[in-house]
Amino acid sequence: MKKPGEINSSLPDLFAGILIFGALAEIIPVWFVNDKAGYTIGLLIGIVTAMFVAWHMAWSLNRAFEFDEGTATKRLQKNSALRYGVQLIVLGILIITEAGNPLSAFLGMWSLKVAAYTAPFTHKLFRR
Repeated sequence: MKKPGEINSSLPDLFAGILIFGALAEIIPVWFVNDKAGYTIGLLIGIVTAMFVAWHMAWSLNRAFEFDEGTATKRLQKNSALRYGVQLIVLGILIITEAGNPLSAFLGMWSLKVAAYTAPFTHKLFRR
């Protein structure tokens, strides 16, 4: 299996951003919720899901270069739908089983968005 940096050079920066945001999302709000364990479990599940989505997105983009434009477009659309489906399934499982807080899991999943916007900063911070 390839290392994250071998799949896409920006993937380690995304992972760093996800983890930094996840740490901040754990440290600050956890003091204001009643179910601290449920919040933390949900957040960790969301962060792991965000890291999987980032990895899968990079993997999908790399694979797309192996095909012609039409096939690549269809595969990228299929893989995008798969990623959204995984996120919905994870949230659904959390809602049904109550194993963790689905809202904090959603917050963890959003860490990918935050990491994407802060990637230039994390790149400068960790790659001097």
